[in-house]
Amino acid sequence: MQFVKSLYIHNTFFRYIAVLAACFVISYWVPFLYPIAWLLTWVLCALFLFDIYLLYSPAKTITAKRSVPGKLSNSDYNPIKLEYTSHYNQKLFLEIIDELPVQFQKRDFRYRDSLLKGENGEFEYAVRPVERGEYVFGNLIVFASTTLRIIKRKFIFQNGEMVPVYPSIIQMQQYDFLSISNRLTDLGLKKIRRIGHTQEFEQIKEYVPGDDFRTINWKATAKQSNLMVNQYQDERSQPVYSIIDTGRVMKMPFNGLKLLDYAINASLAFSNIALKRHDKTGLLTFSKNIETFVPAVQKVTHLNIILEKLYNVNTAFSDSDFGLLYGQVKRKINHRSLLMLYTNFEHISALRRQLPYLLAIAKKHVLVVIFFENTELEALIEKNTQSLQEIYHQTIAEKFSSEKQLMQKELHKYGIQTILTKPEELTLKTINKYLEIKSRGLL
Repeated sequence: MQFVKSLYIHNTFFRYIAVLAACFVISYWVPFLYPIAWLLTWVLCALFLFDIYLLYSPAKTITAKRSVPGKLSNSDYNPIKLEYTSHYNQKLFLEIIDELPVQFQKRDFRYRDSLLKGENGEFEYAVRPVERGEYVFGNLIVFASTTLRIIKRKFIFQNGEMVPVYPSIIQMQQYDFLSISNRLTDLGLKKIRRIGHTQEFEQIKEYVPGDDFRTINWKATAKQSNLMVNQYQDERSQPVYSIIDTGRVMKMPFNGLKLLDYAINASLAFSNIALKRHDKTGLLTFSKNIETFVPAVQKVTHLNIILEKLYNVNTAFSDSDFGLLYGQVKRKINHRSLLMLYTNFEHISALRRQLPYLLAIAKKHVLVVIFFENTELEALIEKNTQSLQEIYHQTIAEKFSSEKQLMQKELHKYGIQTILTKPEELTLKTINKYLEIKSRGLL
């Protein structure tokens, strides 16, 4: 049965059959072709058996494997490598099929190659998942045929391989590398001018020319009979929280990715940068209930906890309870912290309903409300109109777009920091706002 299951007829064989059939048909009018057609038929049968012998007689045949990262990165192109080797004594023609996870909905994966005896081959392709979760790769199938191309032998490797898709690890590593090399400006992050002094005291030292005279410590000067100044350092270990709204407003998709996933990817990259800058990072997700709460901790290993929590975050179909969020922040976050709130408001009335809770949170903490531009509306606004109906649609789109600007001004009026951004620019603007707040000593 294994022999029967692995034996396939090559497409070229049917072309041979078509030629023989044509010879038999023509022999009706050209009789001398009839014995030639039968001779060719017996030759084809002999070649069929010989091709089977060539493919099934060797003890060592073909080896192949698929190399997949331990974790795939959501919304990024992840490289998958196929490696294969031929141990046959003749040239082989290979047709390789990799059974991709059902989430990709791709059923036409096919790669062709040819190998000589003992030759190695490899092929690399990339997959871009747009949902977190478990992705199961099926069989790696290789069809081998000889130069005769009459039959194909099927080989199966690596039955079923599950790979988890996590929030964008590639994006996090990219920003991490640039922050270490001080090249964040390469991705559009602005350099923020530092204003004034940070407030974390380091030591008292003797005055040297060039020190700011406003930092002179008069009590220490009197004791030492020499000018002494206070020295400050950048404030560290300040609590920073990513707060993600998982309600229905975050289900809206852009470029195949939900707003929630944009927020999750940005939170991971932002938390990594904050930890590298010696701040404490935490996580809170909510909708009708508080779903996840991770207290702010200043440990590099703490990022793994945040990553695992973000892996399991999903949206709900209900409206989010900002009153519940205010109660959780008041009970659990006791120190003044930077709160990055990822949510979305499509109407100014929706913002005004939640504004009392946002103001209550902002009294004790530095609150940054992050919401999204509707890029589909922007494309509609820029489109040339051809009819009265299109003018009407464009007018409504402009109204919704202007409401986003009004929401931003409304929050600024009450002293709440905001980020209004396109989904694909979220990570950049979030990190930039964090660096700005740190540089200006607002926390």
